[in-house]
Amino acid sequence: MSQADKMKQGQFTNPETPGYVGFANLPNQVHRKSVKKGFEFTLMVVGESGLGKSTLINSLFLTDLYPERVIPGAAEKIERTVQIEASTVEIEERGVKLRLTVVDTPGYGDAINSQDCFSTIIRYIDDQFERYLHDESGLNRRHIVDNRVHCCFYFISPLGHGLKPLDVQFMKAIHNKVNVVPVIAKADTLTLRERERLKRRILDEIDEHGIKIYHLPDAESDEDEDFKEQTRILKASIPFAVVGSNQQIEAKGKKVRGRLYPWGVVEVENPEHNDFLKLRTMLITHMQDLQEVTQDLHYENFRSDRLKRGGRLSSHGYVLPLSPVYVLVCQLAFLLLPHLKRQRTENKWYIFSTAELKMHRRAFTHITLKICGSSVIHSLFVSHTV
Repeated sequence: MSQADKMKQGQFTNPETPGYVGFANLPNQVHRKSVKKGFEFTLMVVGESGLGKSTLINSLFLTDLYPERVIPGAAEKIERTVQIEASTVEIEERGVKLRLTVVDTPGYGDAINSQDCFSTIIRYIDDQFERYLHDESGLNRRHIVDNRVHCCFYFISPLGHGLKPLDVQFMKAIHNKVNVVPVIAKADTLTLRERERLKRRILDEIDEHGIKIYHLPDAESDEDEDFKEQTRILKASIPFAVVGSNQQIEAKGKKVRGRLYPWGVVEVENPEHNDFLKLRTMLITHMQDLQEVTQDLHYENFRSDRLKRGGRLSSHGYVLPLSPVYVLVCQLAFLLLPHLKRQRTENKWYIFSTAELKMHRRAFTHITLKICGSSVIHSLFVSHTV
């Protein structure tokens, strides 16, 4: 009798061989849970107008994120400021759901004076960190929506001789906040030799100015040779020189996405023509690593910076500065009264419990008065009561 027949008869059997516990199936449980929950990813695209950012994003995910976009004229761009446009789309492929948020930055680099044009972008990135910190410290932490920017495609013009001053300033301003991936736009305007020369020039200038771009992790020793070779090729392709198109044209007897010119056809998904396929492979195969770097490096840097500046969460969850007196008294309390313990509630950290404060209030007040003066008491027990 087979195992399925026994299960139908209500008999519970061991599905594995004797001596097999079964925890080797834990990855399968994580996989099923992740697929059921779905995935979230936020991609920011930054670059001057006319470099094909929207076309490339539509080409990457085979969707139309900007069906009603109106391109402003030259007169409108003179006084136009940088805007933030976030578009969210639910994509499902073979039962796997991805909640993709693409953050576009129209107006970047369009003004005559672009000296401070990226302050809006930096503020948006910080606001997403702030919101996540707020949600993470709230009552309901089970359904936190992660809108932090996990990756930034920075589009570089192919018409220059490397990076512009604005490119350098912007990447240096955000490289500690988000994973920066440099992209050479409209690579079909360059010959193969020009493309390689421009790539080397951009990498040299990135190293010269100390800009930290996203580096793909090395392949593990136990990975197969194909994956190791793929990782090596992707690393050697940075910055990615890409071409985007959503048009279907006929080339060599088959329908492909590409651009038709009098001299021939540029195929978007042909790795011999451009790096589009390599860029998409990098984004998909390293999407989890991009999220982990955002969480473990950029978000932790933001969070620790808040703590270093002496911050506490208010009743609304936002980080507020602590007065130096309050910080000093708390440090004295932990040093001189070690039996006072911190106590965690559902959504806040209380430095001392109410019972302990009542029990040791006289001793604590005596120490405070002796060292800091009477004004500290009001600062601690009235102004900064949690």
